[in-house]
Amino acid sequence: MTNVLIGVIGGSGLYHLDNLSFVKHVNPETPWGFPSSPIAICSLPTGTQIAFLARHGKGHTISPSSVPSRANIAALKSLGVRAIIAFSAVGSLREEISPGSFVLPTQIIDRTKGIRPATFFEGTSVVAHAAFGDPFSLKLVRWLEGKVEKALEGREVRLFRDKTIVCMEGPQFSTRAESLMYRQWGGDLINMSVLPEAKLAREAELSYALIATATDYDSWRPHAESVTAAEVFKTLQSNADTSRHVAATVLDELHNVLGGEVFLEQAGSMKYSIMPRHEKTKEEDRVKLAFILPEYFSD
Repeated sequence: MTNVLIGVIGGSGLYHLDNLSFVKHVNPETPWGFPSSPIAICSLPTGTQIAFLARHGKGHTISPSSVPSRANIAALKSLGVRAIIAFSAVGSLREEISPGSFVLPTQIIDRTKGIRPATFFEGTSVVAHAAFGDPFSLKLVRWLEGKVEKALEGREVRLFRDKTIVCMEGPQFSTRAESLMYRQWGGDLINMSVLPEAKLAREAELSYALIATATDYDSWRPHAESVTAAEVFKTLQSNADTSRHVAATVLDELHNVLGGEVFLEQAGSMKYSIMPRHEKTKEEDRVKLAFILPEYFSD
């Protein structure tokens, strides 16, 4: 499947893509288990193939804290994917980012609680410290900005750029005090899914960008009801419809520029992040890590 260069991860409400011809399902077993759901290999009208993965499983059966993110990223990498476009429903922490808005964030504040495995190196005899100052692949994000904005023309949907997303544990929504605190910290959006996904994509040397779709105002607005699942569902479907349109518009162009600087941004980024190997490096760990980083761990 080395011709499948683009992976799409669908979030809440986005369980399939339009304008695609289904080719087959694949379900790669990785050293970290199976992905959230079988991955759909689909073909665009031009013949370009992409891999689509539902983050929360078929029928939305997996809560944010239980998503097998390591298996998801490893499975996509094993198919030949070089870049991931992830979609996620988010809450807004800013008045101007109204429900229905699209956002391409460039920063993350981590409010998860350490219960989600956040590295491929956990439990191995190998230590690595991936650079994460810019948690999204900025060249890919900048490329997407113009393409997404063009795709949204005529839909009365506004696109925001260079925003900060807070990733919280969940599954409960924020308290009012927490929501206000996140605003004071500089947060613009909040969700439960971007981590450890973005960290793992970086370790696997994959370009990664998030297209966030606002469904609600979280709980910070005075004299307003706190966010509820019912409120989120009101906006979720229209956002998903727009997301499918955006994906159908940008994926072909994205595939056509593969191999350029947009996609080489993360290639080689782990070379100097992996601490020097020594005699205590276990053979089974080398084999395990070769699944995602064959350049450094294969014979």
